[in-house]
Amino acid sequence: MLITKEIVCDTLLAYLNYRLTLAQLVDWAETMLCEGELVGPIELLSDILARLGLADVREFGLSWDDCTALLARLGYQLQVQAMPLAA
Repeated sequence: MLITKEIVCDTLLAYLNYRLTLAQLVDWAETMLCEGELVGPIELLSDILARLGLADVREFGLSWDDCTALLARLGYQLQVQAMPLAA
């Protein structure tokens, strides 16, 4: 599978929007680091995937600020939007 900055961004946003669990994000990052074909800034992508792959380790974790910083490194600015709950 090809891994681009956009795919990493979309996957991190899926986690932040509760469409992926932390365990799923970590598993995805570990798999993509080992099996994915990185396209674009390879060193940046591998560094971010490695960081996400450690997010389930207590000493590393993954805070909101971490996510904001990772997205900024990918060239994105994180913005928050509230949506009404579905009835």
